[in-house]
Amino acid sequence: MQRTGKMPPSDGTVKVAKIFVHPIKSCRGTSVEAVKYTKQGLENDRRWCIVDAKTCKILTAREVPKLVLIWPHIRVDPSSPEGGSLLVTFPEDAGCDNFTVPLRPSVETLNTWTLLADIIMLSEYPPIDGYICQQSINGSTAPSDILSKYIERPVHLVYKGPTPRAAVATHEFPDLKAFSHFQDMYPMMMLSEENLAAVEEEARPLVGLQNIDEKWKDASLKVERFRPNIVFRGAGAFGEDDWEKISIGSKDASSITLVSKCVRCLLPNVDPDTGVKDAAVPYKVMMKFRKEIDPVEKMKPCLGCNGVPEGEGEIKVGDTVYVKKMW
Repeated sequence: MQRTGKMPPSDGTVKVAKIFVHPIKSCRGTSVEAVKYTKQGLENDRRWCIVDAKTCKILTAREVPKLVLIWPHIRVDPSSPEGGSLLVTFPEDAGCDNFTVPLRPSVETLNTWTLLADIIMLSEYPPIDGYICQQSINGSTAPSDILSKYIERPVHLVYKGPTPRAAVATHEFPDLKAFSHFQDMYPMMMLSEENLAAVEEEARPLVGLQNIDEKWKDASLKVERFRPNIVFRGAGAFGEDDWEKISIGSKDASSITLVSKCVRCLLPNVDPDTGVKDAAVPYKVMMKFRKEIDPVEKMKPCLGCNGVPEGEGEIKVGDTVYVKKMW
């Protein structure tokens, strides 16, 4: 990427506005006030996923929009060897029983579960390993049975296995060495909340065109549609596009390298409150003015950036974001 020559924002200008943890991939995220992180991402973020039992392919809200209505509640218990529990709840009209699983299953627990070695995220990526959750619910039913009823096909609830999952190198970082769990690829995704207003502004004049509904004359985009981990405030619309390296909380905190722009699919079209996929917004709107941002996927829109932490730390809402290096 060509260097922009822009100056970084003044210290104290950019703050952390929101933090989201998504315990089960493509299910509802939880807004938290503080979170620890490692090189593999936020604590408890996307350690679980739902896998098609026949194909071993990870299911996402791209194919099954109502996954966003499943709500995993994090219940931390420092005294527990498994860190606490994850209470998984469903919409009231789903007819599915809520269930609880360990937040971070112990080695002893995992040794009683079946390990899958060939889980597929995308066909071009190497297989991922994971343990099928075989926690008994009410003495007989397994979480996978309940999820299969909700999704209407045989599925497994899976916890990430022991084999490190290497991230794919990016155009800007061809020698990238990074690892993640069940994130699409990189440990963190971050964006500026001002981006949403920019997309809304572009959408208003397009109402009535290309299936853009009348509601978008004044409707607002919720940041949850984009499933970020860290939301910034104060950078301005798409300010993060120009950042290469940041730290959060203090200048001495572990650096986070923004290794690529986040190329978008149709998932943000799914309303996180209803599970209904919009016919056009925000994807078609972003296609109008956010293409040719990524040097490889030039014909796909980008919003937000993928981050790789260099170490461990903690992030809190209200923390200052320090931009250490610009593009």
